[in-house]
Amino acid sequence: MEKTKLEQKLKARRIQPTAMRMLILDFLIRHNEALGLSDLEDHFTRSDRTTLYRTLKTFHDKGMVHEIHDESGITKYALCSDECNCTYPNDMHAHFYCLECDKTLCLTELTVPPVDLPENYQPSSVNYVINGTCSACAS
Repeated sequence: MEKTKLEQKLKARRIQPTAMRMLILDFLIRHNEALGLSDLEDHFTRSDRTTLYRTLKTFHDKGMVHEIHDESGITKYALCSDECNCTYPNDMHAHFYCLECDKTLCLTELTVPPVDLPENYQPSSVNYVINGTCSACAS
């Protein structure tokens, strides 16, 4: 993606655009799946783990990415849409984890319905993951 558009996306979330943040954002945009810290480490071999983790944490804290906890046991991160505020229940959607290729995909068209919890329970997020075989692995 063009440098000025990356900067605009970061500034829209009140994130200071640095070279590393723009590289990571561009990497996330180019992948149509949720990625873990190790995926970033494999791609950005000259960057240290702490820098990559802190960037993901900043993106998460500012609502640019959301966390997914799937069957792999690895926290994965997926890019949020520009309109997303990561609020429950408005921006919650299902995810699909492929047991064959270990990819996790956002299913934004499958929204998670609000859940009636007992009194005094205040949900802040929902982790709704469907496990199975993705279309690529099924063929």
